[in-house]
This record gives sequence, structure tokens and C-alpha cells, in this order.
Amino acid sequence: MAAAPVLDLEAEPSVDVILVGSSELSSPASLGWGRDLIAYEVRVNQRSIEDICLCCGSFQVHTQHPLFEGGMCAPCKDKFLDTLFLYDDDGYQSYCSICCSGETLLICENPDCTRCYCFECVDNLVSPGTSEKVHAMSNWVCFLCLPFSRSGLLQRRHKWRARLKAFCDRESESPLEMYQTVPVWKREPVRVLSLFGDIKRELTSLGFLEDGAGPGGPKYLDDVTDVVRRDVEEWGPFDLLYGATPPLGHTCCHPPGWYLFQFCRLLQYARPPPGSPRPFFWMFVDNLVLTQEDVAAATRFLEMEPVTIQDVCGRALQDATRVWSNIPAVRSSKHSGPVSEEELSLLAQDRQRARLPPRTPAQLVKNCFLPLREYFKYFSAELTSSL
Repeated sequence: MAAAPVLDLEAEPSVDVILVGSSELSSPASLGWGRDLIAYEVRVNQRSIEDICLCCGSFQVHTQHPLFEGGMCAPCKDKFLDTLFLYDDDGYQSYCSICCSGETLLICENPDCTRCYCFECVDNLVSPGTSEKVHAMSNWVCFLCLPFSRSGLLQRRHKWRARLKAFCDRESESPLEMYQTVPVWKREPVRVLSLFGDIKRELTSLGFLEDGAGPGGPKYLDDVTDVVRRDVEEWGPFDLLYGATPPLGHTCCHPPGWYLFQFCRLLQYARPPPGSPRPFFWMFVDNLVLTQEDVAAATRFLEMEPVTIQDVCGRALQDATRVWSNIPAVRSSKHSGPVSEEELSLLAQDRQRARLPPRTPAQLVKNCFLPLREYFKYFSAELTSSL
């Protein structure tokens, strides 16, 4: 196999690249399928890589992988949709961008990239031993950031951002407003309208806001009774609208349902015009103070069921919030989980009786904002989970 094109290392001294050499392919030890047989099937059996699941090696292809040339079976498609926008506290994606699993991950060193790749995918799809070479590099950039599109069998798809949006729109069981991710050079600072709870501290700690930002910072409103559409249009446009009910035990001037209905009203004012490709995200957080009637109304107005974001210590449920949002991966099982209404009610009663210092809803949902790194400018060089 011919070597892939490489960068001029003198012209780009800060970037390490992968040199793809030829390797002998022996016959498989046993019949069947698996990721370790993808190269043999393509190079020896002349099978198209589009007819093989890039994630597990299955021949039962359901659709095509959105980022790289290759197929994807139905179970891997479901796992991909559930995990692609999950991030760890360090700001990098939690799973391999190819197979959406993997235990040991290689991290792209491009400061504007968040993607990771598992050793197994790199060795099977580029060439054996490549993962160890990459691991030893001082400044490796990944397969979606390299200027050339092919490394071994790994071929980046043309216009992969548009393909990713189309994939999510087509394959999701209950598709949300999925926006095409934004190239790094087009990303701008996020413009935030925050209602009933200031999230500047959380967004700054995640790198979305410059520390000590001046007039361009988020706009925070506690009382929106007199706010009309003209006000929101003059202040905006906004990229993110956040709203929340007050923390348990917090003295407030309005019934809990008031916060929900005011959020829904301003959401209509802040949305971009129908058909606009501009990414626009929103989140409403209930700190377990809405009545069941209010929860049903929120589900109707926001056109989705809430998810429960949990704070669990050991096996004990320490805290939880209900969340309605169109931010990718908020609905993932990593953030949320099955909790009965009875458990939530008991948790709320326990917290009120204990008279614990109120914890703002934004602290619990903080990491749910991390997928916005695919759309907006990132300022901080290092993330921290401490507040």
C-alpha cells in the first residue's frame, strides 16, 4: 500500500503526523467478523468498507458512518447517537469518535478540537502499531484535523459536518433541533440570555466566556414581567437561552409555574426566524419545585419530555433536577437516569427538612453545556470542574 501524503515537517514544526506504511496481511485465524478483520476484508477479499460496520466489523450494515467512510450496524448507530456529544470534565469527548467506545483514548492536541480515538480503531483502520506511535508523539492532531483526508483505511468524509447533521436528523428516534457543527475558524463567542439564575460563573469555568468579560458578557434577568419582544430583539441575537426555577428553600416572589411560563414566552422572542441555520440552544431547569400539572404543561409547551440529571454518591441520590433542553447529549444516559417521581418527591422533602444551603440548578447541569464547544468559541486553556 502506498504511503499517505504527509506534511512538510519543516513548514509545520508544531504538528506530528502519522506515516502509514505497508504491512503483511495474513489469513484470519477464524471465520467470522470483527474490527481486527476489517483490513483483511477490504484489502484481500476486496469488500467495500461501506459494507462493513466501521465500529465493530459486522456485515449487517444499517447506515453509513457520518464522519469516516464505512458502514454502521444498527446497534452501533444507537450507541453512536447516545455518546457522540458526551464530554468528560476535562472538556474532551468521553468516547472514541469512530466507534464511540474504547477504554484507552488518544486525544487530539489541536486546542480547538475535542475528539478522541481508541487504540483499537487506530491500529485496525490505520495500521498495526500506529496507536503506540501516536501515544509517543508530542503534538498529534487527529484524522478530522489533518489537512489530508486519508490515513490507511480511515478516509474522512467530504463535508462531514453536514453529514453528521443529516445522520442525526435521519437516525434519531426522537430528533431534536440538530444544528450543523461549526468549523473552528467560524466560531464566535456565545451570546447568552440567562433568566432567574446567572450562569456566567459556570460558563466561564467551562471556557465559553473570557474571565472578566465586559459589556459583551451574558445578559442576566431576574424579573421579566415587563420584558417584551422588542427588548429581546434589541438585546440579541442570542445563541443560548437559559432559565430555571429557584432552588429549594429559596424565597421567591412568584409561584414556580410563573418561571416556566415566562421562560416559554421569552423563548419565542429569542428564537431565530424559521429556517435559519444559525445554531440556537435553550435549557430550562426545574429544581424539583414544579407541580405535576406544571411539569405536564412544560412538556407540552417545550414539546419534549424532561430528563432527570442526577447527583449520586455511591448508590444514594444526593440531588437531582428536571431538564428540558435541545443541547446535544443532555438526554444521554450518562447525564440522566431512571428516577421515579416518588423518589424525586422524597428527595425534595428531605432537602427542605435538612435546610441545606441552596444549590443552584446550574451547578448540577454545568457539564451539559460542554457540547456547545462544537459551535462556539472556546477561551480557556484548561477546564476545571470546581466552582
